[in-house]
Amino acid sequence: MRYIFKFPDIGEGLEEGKIIEWYVQKGQNISSGDPLVKMETDKVVTDIPSPKSGVIAVTYGGIGDTVKVGNALVEIDIEGVEGEAAQSVAADAPKAPSTEAIDEKGFGVVGTIEVAGDGAFLPAGDEGIASQKDLLTRKKALATPVARAMAKELGIDINQIPGSGPAGRVTKKDITENASKVRLNASPVSPQAIDPTKRYRYESLSTIRKTIAKNMLRSKQNAAHMSVMDEVEVSELVAARKRLNEALLDKDMRLSYLPFIIKAVARALKNHPVLNAELDLENERIIYKNYVNIGIAMDADEGLVVPVIRDADHKSLIQVARDLKDLIDRAKERKLTLEDLKDGSFSITSYGSIGGYFAVPVINYPQVAIFGVGRMTEKPIVKDSQIAVGNMLPISMSVDHRIVDGGEVARFLNEVLGYLRDPLLLLAFEGGNHGL
Repeated sequence: MRYIFKFPDIGEGLEEGKIIEWYVQKGQNISSGDPLVKMETDKVVTDIPSPKSGVIAVTYGGIGDTVKVGNALVEIDIEGVEGEAAQSVAADAPKAPSTEAIDEKGFGVVGTIEVAGDGAFLPAGDEGIASQKDLLTRKKALATPVARAMAKELGIDINQIPGSGPAGRVTKKDITENASKVRLNASPVSPQAIDPTKRYRYESLSTIRKTIAKNMLRSKQNAAHMSVMDEVEVSELVAARKRLNEALLDKDMRLSYLPFIIKAVARALKNHPVLNAELDLENERIIYKNYVNIGIAMDADEGLVVPVIRDADHKSLIQVARDLKDLIDRAKERKLTLEDLKDGSFSITSYGSIGGYFAVPVINYPQVAIFGVGRMTEKPIVKDSQIAVGNMLPISMSVDHRIVDGGEVARFLNEVLGYLRDPLLLLAFEGGNHGL
């Protein structure tokens, strides 16, 4: 029986994806759960697994091609299924995948991944036996996700590694044993040659970059941006962070300033719910969020992403720091899931980590506010009628003026900056609402 597998909607409202890498080719035996193709969508880069076992008959599209949701990706010949049974198999849909935490013992694969439901698939299977001819003519290496991550980290072309696993699959052991040989034989990679006779060069927009452009324009067109800037003296915060990091030395934990800022914002949002809301003009109402999910704008290789720290108001400073580190690590490795990017109610951007002082951040629409943090610097200040050296933290904030008034912004900032000026206030409210 010939089964046509179409590109599924793996997210909310997904319209298309770009082919990054094919893992299979015509004539190859595959099992349910084996990765077929790596796709870049408007939010994440992810592997698409096969829903059926069989032989690849046709693949549609090449590297860099865009595939619409619902268009064919591959055709699979399923042996031993004909007639009425074939109709039943073709109509059979596996259960929807669930998300659960795993810790795969290996090289950098830790976090949240898609795990299939009963009768469906896992992201990588090792079934099948390859002939010697298949191994000699292989162009794209079969490999476990752990092996691929390991090769990428070591800067090794995994397609040059002979695989000893089932179906010629490359394993961690293969990479370890052949790494030095591949590096020795590899010729140095030179940067792309620039033709001096041409004034321009062109690079196609990635799917994620196109989505960033679309969302930024939508925000500017739909929200009435109003921005304010201020700075706060945070010497007490600097000292508190130093003491906490000294206390956490044996915990293999180091706090940046961002977890303190996240906690200060989360606490203030409880007292200023309009900044944690959404404007629904179509139904003439304001939607107040009964949760505080803080999106953190991150400068990833493929472009801006805003993963979410959920229920930040209910988490300790340490837990917020751990969640933040996990999101940063997975953003760098392009391992964020769609679930990581959903349901943010307020956003924070820390452009100071790169070097900026003040900025005018763009609201992450349909949210109504975004808080920006600049680079901390030492400046002369007046303290107790004396000139002293202060640690000044610049902040910027943009709000949707259709729903948020200037007075409310000022009150919100007064509270946030108060927590940053005296971090002991944050500890006073740790653990929930005290009616204050």
